[in-house]
Amino acid sequence: MPHARPTLRIGYLYGVEMNIYGDRGNIIALSQRCRWRDIAVEIDLVGIGDPLRPAYHDLYFFGGGQDKEQIAVAADLAGDKGKILREAVEEGATALTICGGYQLFGHHYRPHNGPELPGIGIFDITSEAGPDRFIGNSVLELPDGELVGFENHSALTFLGPGCESLGRVVIGAGNNGRDGSGGAKYKHAYGSYLHGSLLPKNPWFADRLIVEALARRHGPVELAPLPDNLELAAHRRPPAQLTH
Repeated sequence: MPHARPTLRIGYLYGVEMNIYGDRGNIIALSQRCRWRDIAVEIDLVGIGDPLRPAYHDLYFFGGGQDKEQIAVAADLAGDKGKILREAVEEGATALTICGGYQLFGHHYRPHNGPELPGIGIFDITSEAGPDRFIGNSVLELPDGELVGFENHSALTFLGPGCESLGRVVIGAGNNGRDGSGGAKYKHAYGSYLHGSLLPKNPWFADRLIVEALARRHGPVELAPLPDNLELAAHRRPPAQLTH
């Protein structure tokens, strides 16, 4: 009897409000890498005021945005959505959060002007606007690979004991330009300041997210290899540095 075709359910959080520096490319990369392998993909765009179905999605993506958008999004997350996301991660769902989305998965973000924005507390992190802006290519070293991307943020993020750093900063500022930490990891939730988009240039990490997300409902999945020549070429040759 043939196996049923697996389906990856993606919750695309605030894709209209929080989508800068190419972050939507992560959704495109995840979707295409699944379709090349005959894995069905269902994408729900969840914006301000939209309901979020409890225990439904296998993977959540949350990109970056400006402070103005973060204010509105933080208020929207303060209700049922934040609770649903916390429960989903605790129960094994996968999440990738970038920049502003990463900050709002923490305890709070304190901007230069205006009130402190509460997060939903999945990551044991706090973030605050710093005096300098970090702009440029960045490289993180993980235990099982390397991530390359582009950072553009002024926030300083600090880890608490309840989560671990996603990787060690080799090039760039990472979380705060001070302690060498880059991003955060808790269960199958990942946070980072790497824009660019992150996943097209790091196919091994995209596949990790797919495997972890599918395992939630389908059990262990082995992905067929893909000819990642273009992706690996982009990984090895990042774009020229921006100048201030």
